[in-house]
Amino acid sequence: MGVPAFFRWLTKKYPSIVLECIDERPVDANGTPLPFDASGKNPNDIEFDNLYLDMNGIIHPCTHPENKPAPKNEDEMMIAIFECIDHLFSIVRPRKLLYMAIDGVAPRAKMNQQRSRRFRASKESQDKIIEIASIKKSMLEKGYRLPPEKEKEAHFDSNCITPGTPFMARLAKCLNFYIHDRLNNDPGWKGVQVILSDANVPGEGEHKIMDFIRRQRAQPHHNPNTQHCLCGADADLIMLGLATHEPNFTIIREEFQYNQQRRCEICGQDGHEMKECQGLDKKFDDHAPKKIEGPQKYIFVRLNVLREYLARDLEMPHLPFEYDFERAIDDWVFMCFFVGNDFLPHLPSLEIREGAIDKLVDLYKRAVSGAEGFITDSGIVNLERVQKIMKDLGKLEDEIFVKRRRSDMIFKQRCQDRRKSEIQSKIEDGNFEAVRQLRNTKLEEEETPDLVKLWEPGYKDRYYELKFSYTGDTYSRRLQVAKDYVRGLCWVLKYYYQGCASWKWYYPYHYAPFASDFINIAEEEITFEKRTKPFSPLEQLMGVFPAASSSHVPKPYAELMTAKDSTISDFYPDNFNVDLNGKKYAWQGVALLPFVNEIRLKQALKPLEHLLTPEESTER
Repeated sequence: MGVPAFFRWLTKKYPSIVLECIDERPVDANGTPLPFDASGKNPNDIEFDNLYLDMNGIIHPCTHPENKPAPKNEDEMMIAIFECIDHLFSIVRPRKLLYMAIDGVAPRAKMNQQRSRRFRASKESQDKIIEIASIKKSMLEKGYRLPPEKEKEAHFDSNCITPGTPFMARLAKCLNFYIHDRLNNDPGWKGVQVILSDANVPGEGEHKIMDFIRRQRAQPHHNPNTQHCLCGADADLIMLGLATHEPNFTIIREEFQYNQQRRCEICGQDGHEMKECQGLDKKFDDHAPKKIEGPQKYIFVRLNVLREYLARDLEMPHLPFEYDFERAIDDWVFMCFFVGNDFLPHLPSLEIREGAIDKLVDLYKRAVSGAEGFITDSGIVNLERVQKIMKDLGKLEDEIFVKRRRSDMIFKQRCQDRRKSEIQSKIEDGNFEAVRQLRNTKLEEEETPDLVKLWEPGYKDRYYELKFSYTGDTYSRRLQVAKDYVRGLCWVLKYYYQGCASWKWYYPYHYAPFASDFINIAEEEITFEKRTKPFSPLEQLMGVFPAASSSHVPKPYAELMTAKDSTISDFYPDNFNVDLNGKKYAWQGVALLPFVNEIRLKQALKPLEHLLTPEESTER
């Protein structure tokens, strides 16, 4: 879920929800796992019934890890995936069910985010190659000693972890082999039902898991005391877990280490950025953050404890109607959508680090106390009550933007003062090379001018002109953006509680409206086209891949990405802008990619279907 800082905020506000996992699996002196029987009593004092694996959260770090050497080939990748599953199984020890879900074709609303990620990954990879070459050239000119050139290895394009690629087909075969081997040979797997939903089954992995849980809850024999454990690091898993209303729901995820610095990609040492590298002649790692040695550690996020916290924070005495905590939970999940998700950008006035969720909860309580009920009901939104919350938030927007500007200026001044102090200290020590680096770093961190200036009057006109290219009287168009956003909120809530309401719907803008633009939204009748179908795997590939990843699509289709006479070549720009939109880093910005037109895409692919091989045709 696209909510940066959500987990950090949540665990800081509700610290008792986190519990470190006890891991009894033995390893040898090199950290290699030893044979282990997971059929014994769970040392974490919980006997879990079901373990659900959101597999994409396992596949990505196993195939291209950040803080350790990458696997040399595909075989090593598969082994790393198997070992990760074994590790999780040894901690959780499910007694009844193991459900492994790989992302299939996603709803169109999610494909826009996938497209942005894949284009960014391709661009960053190409930019890094150029940057490393430039830095090395400069280092040689300064006489620095470089490490010997490594033998060039085949580059692993992580974009291949997308439904419809040959890699995903091979992965499914390997996982089937792995499952049969464990069921036949591992005593911990005895009696456990195993379900693998691979990339051929449409839907995001976590939502396929939620659909399964909803179906189980609807069965007459469902045990309400079932102990569920879901593995994954995305924030939306917390929301989805709460949305099940299961009383015993736990999330297991890797223990995140803050401020972990990556090794320099030139000299392989810690303690400095790549652009500060001085080669092998200088050792940097004396004061660097140390890497975690040994097996990856995991933590439990206990949603039953989070529910207790929320029961306290969402308490509303003296309501004019009967209070229902489960309904309040649903409303809290819905309110969190406003700070961002995978399908909608967050409202400009809402930032988690500024206490946005607490602010929304306060407005929510005020609105509900004066209303006749809650704002959601089993996946349906009461827009009249949402309108009241947005109206109250809109009244605070000017104050929020001014306060944000004041805080940013104070923070920048502190950083400047700290930098001046560091430079003066280095001058006094005679370390003029460090002084030069500090001054150069300052120049590199100069920010892109913020032309919207939300803290100054007239910001709405500037915002819509610069972000939406709207000029003149923008009132009616602003209301339309808000209506489209509201439609998106309704779609997301249905997706969380009922399943995909429409495979075709998506939010057609890169930016969100202001809260004060939500006017007369209660008059909107929100419906979605029924019986829509997802894209085929090959259509999704063509909708989310940049031209640099064309090797993963059939050759006849790949040519459409680069051919001058292609009717859809505009879907695959060689370059694109990233709007920082008030953020510091490019990964936080908005990738300004053109939206793919579904009709044009399918029209372009149709005449080429007869050129596909039999294997490729099965993905069509």
